[in-house]
Order: sequence, then C-alpha cells, then structure tokens
Amino acid sequence: MADEVVLLDTWASAFGMRVRIALAEKGINYEYKEENLSNKSPLLLQMNPVHKKIPVLIHNGKPICESSIILQYIDEVWKNKAPLIPSDPYHRAQARFWVDYIDKEVYVTWRKMWLSKGEELEAGKKELISIFKLLEEELGDKTFYGGDTFGFVDVNLIPFYSWFYTFETFGNFKMEIECPKLIAWAKKCMQRESVSKSLPDEKNVYEYIVALQKAQ
Repeated sequence: MADEVVLLDTWASAFGMRVRIALAEKGINYEYKEENLSNKSPLLLQMNPVHKKIPVLIHNGKPICESSIILQYIDEVWKNKAPLIPSDPYHRAQARFWVDYIDKEVYVTWRKMWLSKGEELEAGKKELISIFKLLEEELGDKTFYGGDTFGFVDVNLIPFYSWFYTFETFGNFKMEIECPKLIAWAKKCMQRESVSKSLPDEKNVYEYIVALQKAQ
C-alpha cells in the first residue's frame, strides 16, 4: 500500500518550509493543506491538540508535530533516499544542537523585535544580528553546515532566508553587510530545486507580516 502523506501548513511559515524542503529532497509525494491560523481547521485541532500549530505531517493517518521532529521522522522513515541527518553520532549530536539553537533563538528574537519600538527594537535587532553572526561563524568556510552535503541544519535554517527582507526592513539593517558568508551560503542553498520551490517571495512574506501587524 502506498504511503498517504498529508502536510498541514501555511505558506509563509519558515517551519512549514522546512518540511516542504525535506519532502522534496526525499522525493515524497504528499497532499498539501493550507491552514488559516486565525480560523484553524478541525483537522489541525484534532491532529495537534497540544500546541494547535502548524506544521503537522500526517503519515498514514498518524500525526507528527514540531518541524525539527518531523524532519527527523522523515529521515528515519524514508532512509533509502538521501540522508539529511549525519550517521556519525558526534556530527549528529552537533547538528541537533544547532537546530535546537535555531529553534530557541531566531523566531523568538525576531518576534520580540517585531512587537517592540525604540530602544527595545534596537536591542532586539542587535540580538538577532548576533544570532546570525554566531550561525555564520559555525558555518565557517564550509559549503553547507554538514560540509559538502546539504543536510539537517541547512534545511532548518534556510527557510528564514525568505524572511531576511522582513527582518532587514523592520530592523533597518542589511544581512549582506552583517553576515556576507551566510548570504553566500543561502544563495548556494537556493540553487537546489527543493529549496527554491519551497521558499516564497520575500516581498510577499513582508506584506503578510505588515498585514498581521495591522491586525494586532
């Protein structure tokens, strides 16, 4: 019996983009269901009753929640296709560490910056830039975070590239000036079809965020 794969998502979500990239990397066919986060579907509430958030991957009727956990699940279930997570225990632990760092720092800091003004906004901007500088430092001179191989950390971080314009516009800074190596890495990632087809236009993301802010 063929796998039945459904993704509950919303187009501008960096976390949902992660899952779309991973599914594309593995060549998995799936049904995409766009969620309206201001009017969540009964299916979403049923499949993720704890957090009531997207993305949710439904595999043969069973839900998997939280994007980085979904990616690990995808890698374990469809292991016969290009692996995303390193096989070496140390490298695997390091990759999970950086993904955990991204999960705990990037969106939380951006949200703090987005919802603040004046000195608080300036402090949030500095904090966000410092996070990306640290991630750039970890990348070093490698092509991808896993070395020559596009993998787990890359998939988890690259969706924020479609948000960079929004970060820059709200914070009044330029990522290319602050983190040139990170931008070069992002452009390499964008050469992959799995990435370029999964990331929305940066201006559309910005318009979406502006509309959300007006609705606050």
